[in-house]
Amino acid sequence: MAALGWLTPRRRSATARSVLAGEASAEAARKSSQEVEEASGTAAEPAFPVLGDDRAAAFFDLDNTVMQGAALFHFGRGLYKRKFFETRDLAKFAWQQAWFRLAGVEDPEHMQEARDSALSIVKGHRVAELQSIGEEIYDEYMAERIWPGTRALAQAHLDAGQKVWLVTAAPVEIATVIARRLGLTGALGTVAESVDGVYTGKLVGEPLHGPAKAEAVRALAAAEGLDLGRCAAYSDSHNDIPMLSLVGHPYAINPDSKLRKHARRLEWRLRDYRTGRKAAKVGIPAAAGVGAVAGGTAAAIALHRRRR
Repeated sequence: MAALGWLTPRRRSATARSVLAGEASAEAARKSSQEVEEASGTAAEPAFPVLGDDRAAAFFDLDNTVMQGAALFHFGRGLYKRKFFETRDLAKFAWQQAWFRLAGVEDPEHMQEARDSALSIVKGHRVAELQSIGEEIYDEYMAERIWPGTRALAQAHLDAGQKVWLVTAAPVEIATVIARRLGLTGALGTVAESVDGVYTGKLVGEPLHGPAKAEAVRALAAAEGLDLGRCAAYSDSHNDIPMLSLVGHPYAINPDSKLRKHARRLEWRLRDYRTGRKAAKVGIPAAAGVGAVAGGTAAAIALHRRRR
């Protein structure tokens, strides 16, 4: 269990002497444990991430890996609150988000609809405006949905002196806000076309999804001088197997059934921060599933009443 010590958040006490005493005690315990393992003939798992390895970095998927649900849908809620679109569009966003949280997997058709809706909504708006609003929306809808366990994994890489990047199909402006607010290095995301700082309603190329994520990571690693064999990648979705397969340390986080099966076959590390038996099947916290259904039902009732 010594190798898992880096997962535990460190709590600083009031004085430097007490901190020193605590750290010295922990180090002595760790060494003692290693000596016992060596004496029994059981080799300890190497510490990971490796402290000071500047040719290593970590790449994190966003939706359902770092954050519960889909960033694009939460962003849509924030834009609706600011009257960027009508109630009927919100209903579509709400339904897609509820489905995504219940299914725990990405449906290409739903994701395409969401992207098309988002592009039409932001068309004609300034990039700087959306970036500023994104900061507000993070506080309103996203901050409380960050998985503490995944956040701790990212922090471990940062503490080891490594860069940490989000890699997501969400718009790069949203991803950059989230990365900055979490203290990460930066983000790779889908790029929406803009001319003179104004969105045109089109994408630059394709959404950063599936194999495109792997290509983005490969290009960034080359530019940064990284050794992918020493890097780590984290995702919940089988769609990200190309990205996970690139690195020497792939992790399946809150995995969907296909990724879980693949990860077990290849002996990849798994982490699941969801709770309850239902979460293991559908990929969400049990309470979140109830909330999604209740929220969707409430939205439907509200819409029905308004139309009457």
